[in-house]
Amino acid sequence: MKLKTSTLLITAALGAAFGTSLPAMAAHADHMASANKATVNTKKAELKIEYQKFSLPNGLEVIFHIDRSDPVVAVNLTAHVGSTREKAGRTGFAHLFEHLLFLESENLGKGGLDKLSARIGGSGANGSTSQDRTNYLQTVPKDALEKMIWAEADKLGWFINTVTDPVLAKEKQVVKNEKRQSVDNAPYGHTSYVIDKALYPVDHPHNWQVIGSLDDLQNATLDDVKEFFRRWYVPNNVTLVLAGDFDPVQARKWVEKYFGEIPRGQDVQPQAKRPAVLKDSIKLYHEDNFARLPALTLTWPTVEQLHPDSYPLQILAAYLAQGKKAPLNQVLVDNLKLTANANMGNNTAELVGQMMLSVRAFDDKNLDQVMAGVQQAFDKFEKEGISDSDLARIKAGEETQFYQSLSSVLGKSSLLAEYNYLNGNPGYISIDIQKTQAVTAADVMRVYQQYIKGKPFVATSFVPKGKLSQVLTGSTKAEVVEEKIVQGAEDAVDPSIKATYTKTPSKIDRSKEPPYGKGADSKVPAVWDAKLSNGMRVSGIQNTEVPLMQFEIVIKGGLLLEEVNKVGVSNLLSRMLMRGTAHKTTQELEEAIQQLGANIRVNARTEDIRLNVTTLSRNYAQTMALVQEILLQPRWDEQEFALAKQSVLSQIRQQEANPNAVASAQFAKLTYGQNNIRSRNILGSAESVNAISIDDLKSYYSKNFAASVARMNVVGSLSKAEVQASLSSLNEAWKAGKVNLPAPSSAPSIAGGKVYFYDIPNAKQSVIQVGYPALAATDADYYPATVMNYILGGGGFASRLTQELREGKGYTYGINSGFSGTRSAGSFLIASGVRSNVTLESLQLVKKILGDFATTYSEDDLATTKSFLIKSNARAFETASAKLGMLDNIAEYGWKASYVKDREQIVKNMTVNKIKGLANQYLDPNKMVWLVVGDAKTQLPRMKDLGFGEAVLLNPETK
Repeated sequence: MKLKTSTLLITAALGAAFGTSLPAMAAHADHMASANKATVNTKKAELKIEYQKFSLPNGLEVIFHIDRSDPVVAVNLTAHVGSTREKAGRTGFAHLFEHLLFLESENLGKGGLDKLSARIGGSGANGSTSQDRTNYLQTVPKDALEKMIWAEADKLGWFINTVTDPVLAKEKQVVKNEKRQSVDNAPYGHTSYVIDKALYPVDHPHNWQVIGSLDDLQNATLDDVKEFFRRWYVPNNVTLVLAGDFDPVQARKWVEKYFGEIPRGQDVQPQAKRPAVLKDSIKLYHEDNFARLPALTLTWPTVEQLHPDSYPLQILAAYLAQGKKAPLNQVLVDNLKLTANANMGNNTAELVGQMMLSVRAFDDKNLDQVMAGVQQAFDKFEKEGISDSDLARIKAGEETQFYQSLSSVLGKSSLLAEYNYLNGNPGYISIDIQKTQAVTAADVMRVYQQYIKGKPFVATSFVPKGKLSQVLTGSTKAEVVEEKIVQGAEDAVDPSIKATYTKTPSKIDRSKEPPYGKGADSKVPAVWDAKLSNGMRVSGIQNTEVPLMQFEIVIKGGLLLEEVNKVGVSNLLSRMLMRGTAHKTTQELEEAIQQLGANIRVNARTEDIRLNVTTLSRNYAQTMALVQEILLQPRWDEQEFALAKQSVLSQIRQQEANPNAVASAQFAKLTYGQNNIRSRNILGSAESVNAISIDDLKSYYSKNFAASVARMNVVGSLSKAEVQASLSSLNEAWKAGKVNLPAPSSAPSIAGGKVYFYDIPNAKQSVIQVGYPALAATDADYYPATVMNYILGGGGFASRLTQELREGKGYTYGINSGFSGTRSAGSFLIASGVRSNVTLESLQLVKKILGDFATTYSEDDLATTKSFLIKSNARAFETASAKLGMLDNIAEYGWKASYVKDREQIVKNMTVNKIKGLANQYLDPNKMVWLVVGDAKTQLPRMKDLGFGEAVLLNPETK
């Protein structure tokens, strides 16, 4: 993606849903609009996804979906070109264009969609690339729809001339940084590369990764990339989806006006399905620089997306691996105690499919033990099969996931586009539902026998350095190319050089940006509020777009109520609450939840413990009864407690060599101090977790779990009266109590202007974190400082940090800055991962940007900030999660329901001088901690040149 590379499309994420009989989809005719409906029926709910589809003479396929719940429109341009359209030796081009298409076009100019998005209050122009497609998407206020249609057309028809050698050179560096961040510098990052090289022959389009190889990218010429664009980014290979609140008659006129004259390209033929064929199993191993646990991944060739067998295969994977009853869990976790969990999924793409089973074993286990355990689990499944009740609970969960995928206009646009490029029918979801609903227990066993049992597979063993004894027997060394850190290896790039070219002609004047349409004022949802007699406050928003209820119960305390030398209790408690109740074992509780199509999670945080729930509206009352049982009747099972501790210890172990996790942990210690509870990892340390007993959890629970320090936020299709009625039992059973919550804390004093270095040998990137303890969310300067930060690092591609370090230099894939705070002071933080050999240069540039910010902030910067922050409020509460966030802010800080409107006034009253004053007060680089997590051997000696003296090495034992 623009911010994260996508790999495989998983059918279940969008396509799998469940219902009874469904109507066939109406046919459509090219060049003629037709109304279509994809209808999902459930026992007590019906959801209609109405759409209109038409085609332009040049082949562009257009889909409209009207949703007037919020004054916003999702604009989704999907090109049917991914890495499978590439050639060996010329890989990574589709993903490269995902990046390039945001930078410039003939009529938008430099900055292209990114600058436009900031001005119009869009969600941020973004994109993703898979093996099969590249998409470009964002949600904008409805008054900016014509602007977006104009901009998307410019991207397709008036773009390629702006790609020059300097632009290409810089974007190559950005993409290579993305690969370093997501693959080279990540634990187990090379797993997919090793699997695909073994699974597919060299001429197969799945033999290479979506992101491509560094060598292929470096060797790509300007002519190469222009040829690729002109072949595949043509109207007859593109789907445009508009979903949201707009006039379809006017929108069609705009689409025809701006897209109609773009010439049709060469015909694009469908690619032949080409599943992998393995004659024998292949076993490979790799010593992973960042791994701390041995990991076994088994991969079997299966079938492509929409194949009839893909549906039972997905259910097979869910049954084998998900939950307490899953055979893999019963054998590997409960019986053999080899791992904390197993993951399995049937990953499908347009041409191929592959079933993948992944297990990260505990650090003292070997992968032969894991392999033997997997076979035991398979033997168990062969004997027992899958019951009808298990089929029902898995399908209920998939139904809930389906509704969640439709809870935003962006989600709907992606679903419509996906089915359209796969088979030309946006309403194919109805057929998908029928095929999934028709899966039987016999089908699940049949696909297991056909694709898994006794069939050849690829096995990869990724083990820590020096732990070859843990590798699966019979494995050979995988060929993995790892980049060396060489100072000055890359040439400097200057993408600011203006391209010279003859402008592409047009029948209309495209140089003028279209005007705004009718205003898109933000809709503040109606909020209801209540307080139970036990002291629990309840806030809600009724939302009938989808038949779901989503809510959270927040219990104040969390990490803050733990002993500083025995951290990890609240996290373990949150895990134990989901491991059974007084009346239900772990398995019985899981099954009860899943039969309702519900998802219940409990998480501990610094200041609270949160129980989050999503469930089908028709099952809300039953789900609420389970929530009450979870909260008030823990099981306290000693065996489950031992498993939970082992899982936490495994997670702590994995964090030890993850550069981003290390950076976050070290930054917290440097800014809060070793003795401040806020400096501690919510998981605890190996020492503290080992010291925790189940009595510690019971003590924390009895002292701190009281209704009087709890609140509930709820969003869904039920009314206030219905929700209140559902809480009568909880109100009676859950008592108030006195809990000694710590008072809000101010920012601790620290010694700024110092560089700290944490060594991770051979790291391919340096993770940098720069900042200091700053403001509480309740501070009068908090939101004004957030407004100031928009241009610094909070505005994505509108920010200086991104423009300078990514767009200007190609040092990083992404960088951001921001203030975080609650009632207590939080940090100001700048964070990024940068190419190792420009660590110093990146820090010097950050320091300069901070130092110059106040003096260089301009009226144009302020105009961009105001435009974005005001206009973006049109989409501020579109999703259920956004509405829950709004309710949480109101409850926690006592803000009015209209606080967004109050913030608009702050923005409107902001001046350049006020911004400069805030910058001088809060952006002093000499007050900040400068932390680097990277390769000390090559980068530590250079840190003294930053001007803050010699860097302090935080883990000298690595030297």
